Amino acid sequence: MRSAQEVWEAALGELQLQVSKSNYRTWFKGTKAIACQGGRFTISVPNAFTAEYLDRKQRSLIEKTLLGLTGGNISVQFQLDAGPANTATGTIRQQGNGQECSSYNPKYTFESYITGSCNRMAHSAALAAAQSPGQGYNPLFIYGGSGLGKTHLLQAIGNLAQANGVSVLYASGEQYTNDFITAIRERKMEEFRTKYRDIDLLMIDDIHFIGGKEQTEENFFHTFNELHNSNRQIVMTSDRPPSAMSLLEDRLRSRFEGGLAIDIKPPDLETRLSILKAKAEHAGVELPPDVMELIAKRIKKNVRELEGGLNRVIAYSRLLRMKVTVELATKALADISGTAADGSQSAPPTLLFTVASSFRLTPEDLTGRRRDKEVAQARQVAMFLLKQRNNCSLAEIGAFFGGRSPSTVSHACEKIADGIKASPLLRRKVQGIQRRMHSPNKG
Repeated sequence: MRSAQEVWEAALGELQLQVSKSNYRTWFKGTKAIACQGGRFTISVPNAFTAEYLDRKQRSLIEKTLLGLTGGNISVQFQLDAGPANTATGTIRQQGNGQECSSYNPKYTFESYITGSCNRMAHSAALAAAQSPGQGYNPLFIYGGSGLGKTHLLQAIGNLAQANGVSVLYASGEQYTNDFITAIRERKMEEFRTKYRDIDLLMIDDIHFIGGKEQTEENFFHTFNELHNSNRQIVMTSDRPPSAMSLLEDRLRSRFEGGLAIDIKPPDLETRLSILKAKAEHAGVELPPDVMELIAKRIKKNVRELEGGLNRVIAYSRLLRMKVTVELATKALADISGTAADGSQSAPPTLLFTVASSFRLTPEDLTGRRRDKEVAQARQVAMFLLKQRNNCSLAEIGAFFGGRSPSTVSHACEKIADGIKASPLLRRKVQGIQRRMHSPNKG
């Protein structure tokens, strides 16, 4: 029997194929499973806003994905991850002294951060800031592209500093701005100052967000000075160096450059292989070395996309109920962006999920042995679209649908092609699926 969390991690791998990258990162990251009892699957979420969105917009998709993994009817409920046991990134809990402080995801530690030539200096500087706040690199400014591990380092700093009894606060540049605006509107500036200045270590993710916001910049200038002048640690991240933050006031830019500004570069091949090995071990999956090398060579941009590629291969394997091989991984990573030449999503797993969802079925219904009328038609539509959009061979499509013969696939494609001409209802159905693949839900 798999634990609820193991089932949920498998579900997340499949959900990552079905929603946009930003949608997944915003709403699904930081969730975890609490329990699965009597057909009720409880998912922990970091805040009420996430719970409301997932319940209203993604419940059906989540339940269908869980149904495919468990084989039983599942009802999902969302529960706020509150209190001292909270491990959701960026959430807030109340400590015994009344100080408001972030609670950090225990997965993100210095030990779990894979280092290489691309990020070793950033890792060392962050570790020093966590071990001896305000004594060395202050401020510490870490910059680099999206998905390279900046937030992991902030989480690691928070975990270590908090374990050492240091009062630490994490916020994004957007959160700082919103808190400041709210404090002005509700006349709670004293509370705002206490929150951001009565601490030993302040971390601001995506600090570039405050650029061009004059009042927010003015306030952060004074917050920075008060903390820095009293030797309290400041750590910031951005997607660009201070010198490139054109909207930022010169006096702030010079302060950001007054400490240590260090960049994180895209990981090299050796580092990518190390990351994949660690991620696969964490997921409890054993991947052949040649498969890991294939993924590492195919995906070079950042760690987040590398993890997404790994999840895609794992989900593809589970979907087809096949061992992970180079051949399977190659198919899973084909068209890695999930888009065809015309810009529409048509990678086989994505297309299958889209068709199944449109017919209120699961992907396993389409690849399985069910033969009732609704399932048969949905399966034929999926075969037709795979042939039309991906130019797959009849044999490849047949293998994807559980080993069906090329003649079966050919018959399905012909039947749907004729049906589209004769049935306005079927034509609208297929056109609706095509629109969904062309313009996936951005949430």
